[in-house]
Amino acid sequence: MSNTSLTAADVRAIADLARLELSDDEVARYRRQLSAILGYFQKLQELDTSQIDPTSSVLPLTNVMRADEAGDPLRVEDVVANAPDSDGQQFRVRAVLD
Repeated sequence: MSNTSLTAADVRAIADLARLELSDDEVARYRRQLSAILGYFQKLQELDTSQIDPTSSVLPLTNVMRADEAGDPLRVEDVVANAPDSDGQQFRVRAVLD
């Protein structure tokens, strides 16, 4: 297994992309954790998967969605009943534009 250890600068760059501010202790902790995760991925890369179909699964897959059938529409009163703010039969929202 080759070197999968991240540097503190790598962790800070990743945190910057995620818009996270990390302390020095967090950088050290995440450097160890992320390096370990990359090590696991590298170990998985060593497996021979050439005989396995890309879409195969160890679990039996079945479609559990119901049929798409039209039903009775909801009453307007029921639709706006849980709205934080409404005006009669309409939702009231804050202005987005000036």
